[in-house]
Amino acid sequence: MTTAPAAQPPPRAYLVVAGVFAVGMAGTTLPTPLYGLYRAEIGFSQLLVTVVFAVYALGVIAVLLLAGNYSDLAGRRATVRWGLVLSVASALCFVFEAGLPALFAGRLLSGFAAGLFSGAATAYVLDLAPPHKTRAGLAATAANMGGLGCGPLLAGLLAQYAPWPLRLPYLVHLGLLLLAGLAVQLLPEPLPGANPRSAPHPEGMAVPPEVRTVFVPAACAAFAGFSLMGLFTAVSPSFLTETLGQRNLAVVGLVVFLVFLGSIAGQSALGRLGVRRALPAGCFLLVAGLLMVAAGLAFELLPLLVVGGVIGGVGQGLSFRAGTTAIGAKAPEEHRGATLSAYFVVAYVGISVPVVAVGALAQAVGLKDAGLLFSACVLVLAAVVGGYVLRPRVGATLPR
Repeated sequence: MTTAPAAQPPPRAYLVVAGVFAVGMAGTTLPTPLYGLYRAEIGFSQLLVTVVFAVYALGVIAVLLLAGNYSDLAGRRATVRWGLVLSVASALCFVFEAGLPALFAGRLLSGFAAGLFSGAATAYVLDLAPPHKTRAGLAATAANMGGLGCGPLLAGLLAQYAPWPLRLPYLVHLGLLLLAGLAVQLLPEPLPGANPRSAPHPEGMAVPPEVRTVFVPAACAAFAGFSLMGLFTAVSPSFLTETLGQRNLAVVGLVVFLVFLGSIAGQSALGRLGVRRALPAGCFLLVAGLLMVAAGLAFELLPLLVVGGVIGGVGQGLSFRAGTTAIGAKAPEEHRGATLSAYFVVAYVGISVPVVAVGALAQAVGLKDAGLLFSACVLVLAAVVGGYVLRPRVGATLPR
């Protein structure tokens, strides 16, 4: 008795998943231009702003460590559905927010959702588009970073030009999540043996010896790049309003959006450069961007800050995707998931710990000087990594 071949998914189904992915990730950055309003309403310091932001990264890291392989067991569709449920719970925390505990809960739930989306939705996009692997990979990248960038833009526009600035962005997002949930119900499950009732089995992290020569520089570059993204999503709104006097929340959201747009451009350029050139090139673009960010901070020039952020975003996207590709190609198949989980954990430590340090330092020396010191430290790290990867012995270990 022969089994019927698996039905082919609709040719554009992967784009639907990419749209769902973008909607889910947008919720994780919705609060970015609103932190100033929360500070005025609740009354807390810049340090607490960065701590509230960093709680999100803790949620992502926890899911990567404890449920990184959940979609392989329960299926892509079930995992994405759970991500949407957590996103709804996060949005409701903000809609009914009545103080810091709700903000912390909303950010933590948002991190849990992002942790599920980052692996499951990326795999879902690739699974539903087997003839278009390259195009699907770019769709997943654009959905991830594009969603992260659209969150601040949407919240900034609504908070600036519509009523209920601390409620309406999340109500709109709830509506988008509802549409995303309906779309997921119509999509096929690509894993025939998936069991939605499965429980996650933590794989932990592992970096096999044969991967370490690639892993160390790639992870350091990811740490530096994600630190820049953390600076723009957690700290730059306060700098724009307090130092540059930019009170228009739509402009604040647009600035953050442009940085993430730069990341998409950088990731899409990998195919033309190849990993061996892209990793050091991304690091040096990150250095150039940070120099301009530092100059924008020092001279209080918004255009310089924005251009530096976009160039740094291109460098972040280029180096991050190159590092992901290099580690994925080098790691043994039986340890690939755990090795990539370790890589993502380093990246999310980069988006959280340094910005908390900036918030703490700002209490003592002011936001501008804290930002300058931060830029200098990350710049040195990116320059050292770029120079290290250019060494012939190291470059030879990277795939072309």
